[in-house]
Order: sequence, then structure tokens, then C-alpha cells
Amino acid sequence: MLLELNIENYAVIEKLRVRFHPGLNLLTGETGSGKSIVVDALALLFGARAAKEVIRPGARRARIAGVFEVHETRELAAVLSESGIEMEDGELIVEREVLESGKSRAYVSGRVVTLGYLRRLAPVLGDIHGQHEQQSLFRHPIQLAMLDTCAGVSREVEEVSRVYADWRASVQQLEQLRGSEQERLRLLDLYRFQDREISAGELDPEEPERLASRAKVMANLVRVEEKTALAYDALYDAGTSALSQLSAAQRAVEELVAFDPGLSELAERLAAAKANIEDAAFELRDYRDRFDSDPEALERVEDRLALIEKLKRKYGETVEEVIAYGREVRGRLEELESSDAQIGELEQKQGELAARYEMLAQALSKKRRAAAARLQGRVEKELRSLAMEKARFEIGFEENDNHWSATGIDRVGFLVSANAGQPPRPLAQVASGGELSRITLALKTCLIPDAKPGGKKSVPRTLVFDEIDSGVGGRVAESLGKRLKQLSRHHQVLCVTHLPQVAGFADAHYFVDKQERNQKTFASVTELGEADRVTELARMISGAKVTAAAVEHAQEMLKPGRGAG
Repeated sequence: MLLELNIENYAVIEKLRVRFHPGLNLLTGETGSGKSIVVDALALLFGARAAKEVIRPGARRARIAGVFEVHETRELAAVLSESGIEMEDGELIVEREVLESGKSRAYVSGRVVTLGYLRRLAPVLGDIHGQHEQQSLFRHPIQLAMLDTCAGVSREVEEVSRVYADWRASVQQLEQLRGSEQERLRLLDLYRFQDREISAGELDPEEPERLASRAKVMANLVRVEEKTALAYDALYDAGTSALSQLSAAQRAVEELVAFDPGLSELAERLAAAKANIEDAAFELRDYRDRFDSDPEALERVEDRLALIEKLKRKYGETVEEVIAYGREVRGRLEELESSDAQIGELEQKQGELAARYEMLAQALSKKRRAAAARLQGRVEKELRSLAMEKARFEIGFEENDNHWSATGIDRVGFLVSANAGQPPRPLAQVASGGELSRITLALKTCLIPDAKPGGKKSVPRTLVFDEIDSGVGGRVAESLGKRLKQLSRHHQVLCVTHLPQVAGFADAHYFVDKQERNQKTFASVTELGEADRVTELARMISGAKVTAAAVEHAQEMLKPGRGAG
């Protein structure tokens, strides 16, 4: 539950610290006193969007902090584990700052978190129900979501949604494959030409470097031949060549070996040197002969380099990229050429997915209808306790096999008849403001686990009702107050009200007021003692002038035991 709420520089609140209690906490005050501002500030801790306009004039930022007492549950542990947050003594501190720039920051127990994280944490902490939410009851998707909450079919809805997404993807793939046949043929021609052109190139990533080196040699062929001949003559062919000089030296050393055997190693080294020179000379000769026998070699090398550059200009900056593009083109060709087979496979897959979707959606619809029957009875029982004894509540189903969706095949509508003899009709057509308030409370009550007959007791949370009693009064208001009191036995309830019949049931009563000082407006929240509660209830009963009769009536409303049962 919410133990404490701190608000700084938010709207007309400069600085406020309110401690809340278990049970039913009621906030009252004059119209426009700022009662709903407290609820709006709390909504920021639950992930609501914020604008810089909420910052109090003259301040640079607004800050809201709430201290929550929480129970360890699997749902809470899952959310906290996302960011490694740990509870301290069973408490969580949730903070939100709104900056002048319009941006906001959020913290949980001192750790920075995202707005999305706050929204995932919020359901564990509590819910806020206001008049704007009543209007959302007119929307069919909201009604379906409420029914699914009652049915406990979140896993089934998730599975239906997944299969629907797969089915839609297969439909789109088929549409693409069955698209323009003219376009498919055009692409086939293009890819086949590109594949032939790249394949004919027989590219090797290392070839350009080799060819460039060879072309350089051929472009300087006269000098290359001249230097090759010079080197060959110096090593082998000239009368004073290195080979002839070395041969003479070798023979002389071999004669010396007869006198000094220790020179035999030197003789062997000279023989090896002679062999190396012969090999080098013969290699130079062969190198020279290649040019002599192929006078058009340079032209062929230049043509090859030109082809490689052409392919690079069209398909990639490097030979490697051209080769990679060629592989990609072959893949596209195979895909287009095998499209008929793919269409057959996709048609089979689509049929299987459609059958699975139909099976899952029908099973989900069956569970929804069973839950609807249970929910109808419970809501009517709640409405009777809220002075709508003759009310009938029904959940209508409209099944459309031709309109599948991610939520299944059902379109549900909440129907109500507020008076005997009237057929149930959509909420938007028959429910007055007061009736809609009571229907909202009845539905919300039925969706809380411990409100279900034989249901598993839920973990206590903070339930906030912002003027949900709008449009009701008298006996109806008292019935609504009793129901809120009953809810507060299992959950902490915070309620903004303008009805004394509701305020009289409070376990803790807070008075919201606005004062003006130095041409500035300040809002305050004061927890009332018993005497002040009598005064406030009397004000709510009689208006600005508190009468003795109003005081007596207020005292009667605060007698112990009221709201029991």
C-alpha cells in the first residue's frame, strides 16, 4: 500500500507530504481545491505522461515520490529482476521528476528506470480509476480486455496473437510471390544476365595485383629485355662472366685440396655457388624467352584488367564485393525460379496456420463465453448492492469468421438495462453518469480476485478512485460508500469524493484546501481528526453555512459500526 506521498512544485502544490493508512482513505474539499491534483501526481508514479506545464510557476522542476509497502510476489520479483532492484524492509520508493525541458526522470529505490518500466511496475502497486476511464468502457476493445481479465486467459490470448501474426506474415509472403508476373520475368532476365556476366569473369581476388605487376613489366619491355640480357651475360654468357670466373676459382681450390685437405669445404661451397649462378642464369634466359614468344601479352593483360574494372564499377568496389554480389544474385535467381514451389509450400503453411488459429480462437471464445456468464451474475449482484436492484447486465458476443484479429474472433459488447421492462442496450445508449459510475465500480470490483466467489485471495494493492461517485447521491451514494468500505478490507483504497454519504465511511479523512498568499496559490492536504471530520461532513451536507442540523447529521454518519457487513 501507499505509505507516504511527497509532492514538490507540482501545479498549485509547493511542498506536500501526506501519510496514508490501511483501509479507506477519503479526500474531500471545495470544488477546484486540487483534490484530483493529488491523484494526478500519483498517476505519474504509475507511468503516466507528464508535460512541463505541471511544474509550479517559478520552479525549475516538479518532483513526486511515493513510499510503497509491498508484498513479495512472483509478479513483483519478475519486474524487479529486470533492473536488479531490491526491496528494503518490504518497501519501494518510486520517484518522478518533471524538468523545464518537458523531459522527465524516474527512479525506483534510487535506481534510474524508464517510463515503460514504471508502467510494468504499476499493476503490482495499484490502479487508478477515474471519470475518463468510465468513458473508455464504451470501447469494445476495453470491454474485451476486461472480460479476458475475468476469464484469466492471458496465455491463450498471447498464443492466438502469435499464430495470427504468423498467419498474416504467410499471407503477405504469398501476395508478394503472386505479385506482378511481368515484374518477376523482368527480374529473372536481369539476374540471369548479371549471373552470366559475373560468372564469365572467373574472378580471383588476388588476380588484379598479379596482372598489374605483369602489365608494368610489359609496359617497360625494352628496358626489361635489356637488363635481362645484361644480367644473363654477366652471370653466364660473357667470356668474363661470373660463372667462368667462379669455375676458374673452383678448379684452383680443388688443386689446393691435394696439398691441404682442409680446403675441401671451401671447394664444396664454390661448387654450390656455381650451381646457384647457373640456375639464376637459366631462369633469366627463360624469363627473356617468354616475352620474345608472346608479343601480344600486354594487350591481353590490359584487356583483363579493363574487364575487372568494368565489373567493379557495376557490382562492387572490390573483387571480393563483386564475387559476393554474384552469390547474392544466384540466390535471388534460385528464389524466383523456385517461386512456384514456394507458393505451394506457403499455401500449405498458411492452411495449417489458419486451422491452428481457428482451433485456438474457438477454444478462447469458449472460455470467454463461460467467463461472461459468471461475470454477468457477479456484476448484477454488485449492482443490486449499489441500489440498482432491477438492473440487468449482459455481455453480447458478435463472432465474425471473416474478420480475424490478434485478439481472436470475438467482438464483445457490454449491455445494460437499468430499469425493469427495458431490453439491455449498449452502455453508451442507456447509462446515465450516475449509473455509469456504479457500473464501473461493479465491474472493477468483480475483476479483483478476492471479490470472486471462491476466488484466490489477491495481494493487497492501492486502488484509487477519482470522483467515481459523480452523478450519484442519496441512498445510492451510501450504497457506493459501503462497497468502497468493503473493498478497503482487502486493499488500501484512496478515493476523491464530493459526497458526504461516501466520506462518512472513511478510515482516514483528508481535507484538501487552497489558500492565496502574496498573490500566489498554495494547496494543502490535512488529515482530519474526529471533530474536524464532523465539521467537514457538515460543510459537505449544508454548503458554506454550516447549520446545527448538518452537524447533527454528520455526527450520525460517523457513528461506529456504520458500513459493517
